[in-house]
Amino acid sequence: MKDTKYLEIIKAPVITEKSENAKNQGKYTFKVDPKANKIEIKEAIEKIFNVKVTSIRTINVKPKKRRVGRYSGFTNRTKKAIVTLAEGQTIDLG
Repeated sequence: MKDTKYLEIIKAPVITEKSENAKNQGKYTFKVDPKANKIEIKEAIEKIFNVKVTSIRTINVKPKKRRVGRYSGFTNRTKKAIVTLAEGQTIDLG
């Protein structure tokens, strides 16, 4: 059984055209908890998907201003992690 601590760190995979093209090079993109650091993200990916992670790059996505009618506010801040796997390893996200 997968530990719930790891499932709280990794929120969802990012599935865009750019991230799909990066899969050919062994790079996968995930939405992660904004408080998580690279070490926690690496442990979570390795435990959940049973793969070997070689490097991680993180991106803090700042909130954007949005309007709905006359009400304005901001989107939530998020964090993305681009995970590079060891040679020959893959993750099945679909």
